[in-house]
Amino acid sequence: MTTSLADSVGTFEIAGKKVARLGFGAMRLTGLGIWGEPEDRAECVRVVRRAVELGVQLIDTADSYGPHISEEIIREAIHPYPDDVVIATKAGLTRNGPDTISRGDELVRLGPRAWPPVGRPEYLRQQALLSMRRLGLDRIDLFQLHRVDPGVPLEDQVGELKNLHDEGKVVAIGLSQVTVGQIEQARLVADIATVQNRYNIADRSSADVLDYCTRHGIGFIPWAPVAAGQLASPGGPVDHVAAAHGSTPSNVALAWLLHRSDVVLPIPGTSKVAHLEENLAASRLRLTEAELAELDAAACPPSRG
Repeated sequence: MTTSLADSVGTFEIAGKKVARLGFGAMRLTGLGIWGEPEDRAECVRVVRRAVELGVQLIDTADSYGPHISEEIIREAIHPYPDDVVIATKAGLTRNGPDTISRGDELVRLGPRAWPPVGRPEYLRQQALLSMRRLGLDRIDLFQLHRVDPGVPLEDQVGELKNLHDEGKVVAIGLSQVTVGQIEQARLVADIATVQNRYNIADRSSADVLDYCTRHGIGFIPWAPVAAGQLASPGGPVDHVAAAHGSTPSNVALAWLLHRSDVVLPIPGTSKVAHLEENLAASRLRLTEAELAELDAAACPPSRG
């Protein structure tokens, strides 16, 4: 008997649906720098379809991925959506160009400079409605504030998402890259279903947010979940554990995340079917208590310069 993905990794309820705790992040279904069309759109469509075939029930995207390209590919791939799949999207970041550019033989990442936040209520409403149109949805399962705009009161930003919820356009509300204080402030305005912060075995700066989400039963969606930095270098702790299982450092990083808390929902992303299947193999990786302790104790050395 084949074990389902949900049986392997457990489930978490979002928008009234119990989803497998290993999802799919759709940021990479775009061109270089998360900008424009992907190199192979047909392969990206196959990736989304294969993810659902393999039991993925949480697909996370954003209006700014492309922009718009990722949402359009998701619709092309699996619309009409299976009843047990949660489509999550985000708004609150705009784009002024690719976040990675080529300079000769070197790729230069511009980072946040290419993603200016805009949290005005009228903008968030507009983007929600446009995402509904692109995705072919009557309502969005999970709509997340992609970043807090420091120029707009947080209660106004979350308040507009609450208005969309009350109108039946949004089922559940999420936040992204927030502090514990911001979560508490937001919860005074609306129920918060999920928080999506950068968190991985090498970057644990959001550990306090994860702890808060665990205590309060809020889903924690770690972005950049497979980044392991120098911990995955030859002879490092992640590499050591991977070798013991005949696995990969990425799968060890994902398995570690799944063990951190029952509210954790990693969303590794890719634009290749083979890489998707490799990532989902993490669901079958069982780390020993000693290995978990070794990974828990591991820390990246401080950067220099």
